[in-house]
Amino acid sequence: MIRIQLHVELNYEIDPPGADFVFNIHAAHTPSQHVSAERLVLSQPVQPIIHTDPATHTRYMRLRALPGQLKVSYAATIDLTHHVADPTTLDEVPVHLLPPEVISYIYPSRYCQSDRLLRLASDEFGGLWRGYGRVKAIQDWVKSHVRFTSNVSNSTTSAFDTLIERVGVCRDFAHLMIALCRAVNIPARFATGTDFGADPALGPPDFHAYVEAYVGDRWYIFDASGTAIPMAFVRLGTGRDAADVAFATIFGSVRSQAPIIQAWAVEDASHGLVLPYRSGEALSTDVGHVHP
Repeated sequence: MIRIQLHVELNYEIDPPGADFVFNIHAAHTPSQHVSAERLVLSQPVQPIIHTDPATHTRYMRLRALPGQLKVSYAATIDLTHHVADPTTLDEVPVHLLPPEVISYIYPSRYCQSDRLLRLASDEFGGLWRGYGRVKAIQDWVKSHVRFTSNVSNSTTSAFDTLIERVGVCRDFAHLMIALCRAVNIPARFATGTDFGADPALGPPDFHAYVEAYVGDRWYIFDASGTAIPMAFVRLGTGRDAADVAFATIFGSVRSQAPIIQAWAVEDASHGLVLPYRSGEALSTDVGHVHP
């Protein structure tokens, strides 16, 4: 089991008459991700509303903030239990056998225009074995064709833009990988967490976007940017693309500071807690689908 201590701090300066926020910074409660303790502190006397999406377990916090400074502090202790599988045993699931809740993740979406990448995906990956290995090949292709570069993309950058520009951050890597997976009928979704284990040369700790692809009747974790350690990913949200799970969506005139994020792992052999490491096995924090 992996135990992660997480702390997120967000700071804003809000102009009159105030602003509305929708945050996605809470760790999701799932059967494989146990949040044993958490604490939310707001610098303003406002009452947030927290809603959990029943399908994805994503927790959205909505609030109306007053003019002036707003500081949002969230801390949590999260225990991760991974399902581990041999990648060579994981086949793709034919479209006609996909569970209903998975179907939407083979369609194009705002940032993942898979319908524009059909020929490329077919040429590059159409002849490969239809299983985990093909998803891994897509991940490796994106990693080798896109250079990780900060401040070269923005909130409108799509998978197609990244394919043309060949530079981006983790969000862009994830969108391109998702679009290519969907172009060959592999369900793929956008997931958010933090970049535990990233090289400090890339900058201070930050939120992180990664990919979950559906093979072998379960969602498996992939990191198209290769910058962090997947075993330490605390799931905040999952969706079709970044539009569904931005860590903060703001309605109003607001100036933002860079997020301050700390995440560290706890090692305690007596309680079965180990430090995250890079693994060649297939990892999932999803409970899987049982066919009737």
